[in-house]
Amino acid sequence: MRRVLALLALSAIVPAACRRGSESQPMAGMTPEQHAKMGTSNRGDSSGAPAREPVILTPAQAAAIGITYATVERGPLFRVVRTVGQIVPAEPKLSDITPKVDGFIERLFVDATGVTVRRGQPLLTLYSPMLVTAQQELLTALQLAAAVDSSQVEAGRNAQNLIAAARRRLAYWDISAAQIAHLERTGEVTKTLTLTAPFAGVVLEKMVVAGQAVMAGMKLYRLADLSTVWVEGDVFEQDLAAVEVGVPARVEVAAYPGKPFVGRVSFVYPVVDEQSRTARVRVALPNPDRALRPGMYATLYLDARLGNDLLSLPSDAVVMTGERDLVFVARPDGTLEARKVTLGAHAGERVHVLQGVKAGERVIASANFLVDAESRLGTGKGMAGMPGMQP
Repeated sequence: MRRVLALLALSAIVPAACRRGSESQPMAGMTPEQHAKMGTSNRGDSSGAPAREPVILTPAQAAAIGITYATVERGPLFRVVRTVGQIVPAEPKLSDITPKVDGFIERLFVDATGVTVRRGQPLLTLYSPMLVTAQQELLTALQLAAAVDSSQVEAGRNAQNLIAAARRRLAYWDISAAQIAHLERTGEVTKTLTLTAPFAGVVLEKMVVAGQAVMAGMKLYRLADLSTVWVEGDVFEQDLAAVEVGVPARVEVAAYPGKPFVGRVSFVYPVVDEQSRTARVRVALPNPDRALRPGMYATLYLDARLGNDLLSLPSDAVVMTGERDLVFVARPDGTLEARKVTLGAHAGERVHVLQGVKAGERVIASANFLVDAESRLGTGKGMAGMPGMQP
């Protein structure tokens, strides 16, 4: 029994050894250069992707599968960066109304948020014991100055200094020169101080009610001049290189469909948000009719210029394999050569090419995936074997 098993094992080993010998025999006579060439053809390019072979197509075959061609061009490239933004008041046109003395709100002329005010319009009256005291000090200084004999030079100088100091104190508390002159002429002490609007605008915030005690520096109103507004939006980090101050911008809001507002980027914030990986951009828009209101959402379209002299080709011409980007270049003899390209930013239907092709070369712009499939087969016989492709 053992002898039978040994014979069976020997009969299996000998044919296998013969096959290995016959398979290795052709490689035994190969030179090192031939070995290297075979290894390169099996490995593909440096990215590890399989190598592509040139494809030969007759004009009739190219027309049959719908191949079209495009030319690699050099020139300016633009792209539209789209983002969502919000309308906010322009910060230089904001103002907080604050008193400079302690007191009590005696009367409110503007008693609601959202009210439109004109420049110089009274907002409220403030009763302030400090204000009354300061006015009485001015009147007292005037009386002392009038009572000083003209021969008493030093006393007269001191009296004038007291008058000037009392006037300055009232001026620092926003008492106008006309009011001070009226006080000096009539001797009538004003019980209240009237605060007025510094410009025409809208009351965004009102933080005070009648009878309320207030302190110096307390914010009573916030006013905004809405003749100019800002639209602020967030731009992704990869788009920041194309967005700079002065870039034309088109703004659309849902309240006015079909009516875009045109402006330019006025500021790009110098920091990127760590969570969203975006930076904020600002577009200043004139708003003479107050159609744009703070709080509205808007869509921004920024016409970014990528460059003035860039190499580009249609995006559809690129075959993205996942390992590399390829285009098929038409040689003068009609052969289609698969060529690796390095791409930059996309600009609408075109893409910036950093390297791999030259200006003026013709590339396949459609049906390139069919050509890529044939190139991967590497038969070198063209596509004549495909159904409907016989010459």
